[in-house]
Amino acid sequence: MAQIRIGFVGDSITHGTGDETLLGWPLRLGQAEVARGHDVTIYNLGIRADTSQLVAARWEAECRARLNPTSFHCAIVFAIGINDSAHEKSGMMDGRRVELDRSLEIIGGMLTKAREFGQVLWIGPTPVVEAMMPLTRIPGLTYDFRNHAIDVYNQAYAEKAAELGVPYFDLFTQFSTDPVWDAALRRSDGLHPNSKGYAMMAARIGGWAGWRRLFDG
Repeated sequence: MAQIRIGFVGDSITHGTGDETLLGWPLRLGQAEVARGHDVTIYNLGIRADTSQLVAARWEAECRARLNPTSFHCAIVFAIGINDSAHEKSGMMDGRRVELDRSLEIIGGMLTKAREFGQVLWIGPTPVVEAMMPLTRIPGLTYDFRNHAIDVYNQAYAEKAAELGVPYFDLFTQFSTDPVWDAALRRSDGLHPNSKGYAMMAARIGGWAGWRRLFDG
């Protein structure tokens, strides 16, 4: 039996936005590991619309308040980057939210620092339904997500993770032609899946070797 505390750092997809059960994928992963007999504490640190730049300003303090690697086995799972790839149009901005080079620099710094807490994993971004874009959350602010841009970021993220020796899970490639994922997005807003999509994420991540090493050695 593994005893572990895990912080999930990220954005709205980490948070579980769109999931009518409010579980998202982190809590589903936790449930599955508890069912296997493990002692797991899950901390969901996802904030809607956060980019890597916004996450960088908060993640360390939030993790330090929850994870104590001197007393417990701890890990941090980062799931960020899709918001960096989006085109924001507002009264203050009309362009990419975080350019790729800057995104890689910021996330690379976080991953390196996060090793102080224990094992580190990185979950890549997911595809969207472009026909449902852009998203307007408040008047005068839109976010436009495009799969080509997400894919470019995803490939660069995978290369950065390999450079740093951090396990990276490429969900974009797995889901980009998956009709079940597409249906889960269409039943939500095109960016966030519904509960079936989050269950799908949890199942894929839960069987990934990078995740399994947290529990099985």
